[in-house]
Amino acid sequence: MRAPALAAALLLLSGCAAVGPHAPQAAIAPAAVPKTYQWLQGSGEAAALSRQSYGALTRYVLATVAERAKGGPVEGAVLADGAALRSPAWAACGAKPAAIVLDMDETAILNTGANYDSARRGDPAFDVPRWDAWEQDGASFVDPVPGAVEALAALRAAGVTPIFISNRQARFSGQATQALAAAGLGDASAGRTMFLREAGTSSGKDMRRATVAAQWCVLAMIGDQLGDFSDLFNAKGMDPDTRRKLAELPGVAARWGQGWFLIPNPVYGPGVVGTLEQVFPDHRWPGPQTKETK
Repeated sequence: MRAPALAAALLLLSGCAAVGPHAPQAAIAPAAVPKTYQWLQGSGEAAALSRQSYGALTRYVLATVAERAKGGPVEGAVLADGAALRSPAWAACGAKPAAIVLDMDETAILNTGANYDSARRGDPAFDVPRWDAWEQDGASFVDPVPGAVEALAALRAAGVTPIFISNRQARFSGQATQALAAAGLGDASAGRTMFLREAGTSSGKDMRRATVAAQWCVLAMIGDQLGDFSDLFNAKGMDPDTRRKLAELPGVAARWGQGWFLIPNPVYGPGVVGTLEQVFPDHRWPGPQTKETK
């Protein structure tokens, strides 16, 4: 979820872009793997957290489906048009067919090939042409996020349709479909069960979520960025501490694990942005004072 401009780049897809199979490969000296990639791609902790999130999502959705079958009340997971995070309201379900909404990159699929390419180059700044080459040629170099394959199989078996909303580019919809299939996540149909970013449009997803919620009862959403749940988390000029506090508002906090499920991603996005002062707004321990530090 990154884009060329810094703000959009942090919302679209990035930190990882790859070269196509026919492009020349420059010799690159081996380097230490950046810790963020070590954690996301190599750690058991990341795998366990991802499985934990998908397991919780599956249990929540299956329980909600069962309650709905009994005629019980069901609350959708998409914010209603005009709703605020301080007083959230939810798109009505009615008799609409059941669905879940997923982000793609680092939520449903790991861009393993692109992440390797970025890590071996020392995690350079986002490169638009390189990412375009990855979207076009990298479909076979992906893996499923741990837990995703099993979760989608169980939910499809229960009659719940997975719908992908991604900031991958609509012009590469065929390749996005191939990437999902290569990761074992089944089929997706552009404009019905997969909504990508059209050229010249915002990276925000609220309009696409509203389109989906108008046709489907969205029981749950899962993503790796707060923007995968509402664009309100990504208001322009918002500092990290304010954004963190939004995620802890009572009406929002009640949603984590209850319709909203987050996948860990320490590599890119608004969640890994901020100055020292913004990230540590208080409790700045000065440490032991020595002659050198006084």
